[in-house]
Amino acid sequence: MYAWIWRSLPGRPATKALVAVGLVLVLTAVLWYVVFPWAEPKLQFDHGTVEGGTSSPAKP
Repeated sequence: MYAWIWRSLPGRPATKALVAVGLVLVLTAVLWYVVFPWAEPKLQFDHGTVEGGTSSPAKP
């Protein structure tokens, strides 16, 4: 798949490398600013719960 992408990019190897880096940056920005904010409320990684009995506070 990467070979197909590399062959599909226009220009010499230096141009292909710059275009590939640009595509990676665009993809990263789309993920960071569009996909992750959309998915974050659905995934809720930081809302952990602990199941179990009650505990008494520690006595000094």
